[in-house]
Amino acid sequence: MISNHGNQEISDPVEQMLKKTGCIELHYKVQECIAETRDWRKCQDSVSDFKKCMDEYNRRKLPSPT
Repeated sequence: MISNHGNQEISDPVEQMLKKTGCIELHYKVQECIAETRDWRKCQDSVSDFKKCMDEYNRRKLPSPT
């Protein structure tokens, strides 16, 4: 896996998908928080921000009902 928060090429398919959503930096924040705290429950602000970003991406991606 070639992954860095800089401008390096991303080879992980999940990270490639997240980059397309525009939410990859928020994903990194969640990962960093969990790595630092070792407790995902302490990262709920980061998780919530990431979820909002993904929800917005999905709203933009899906066609609106007519």
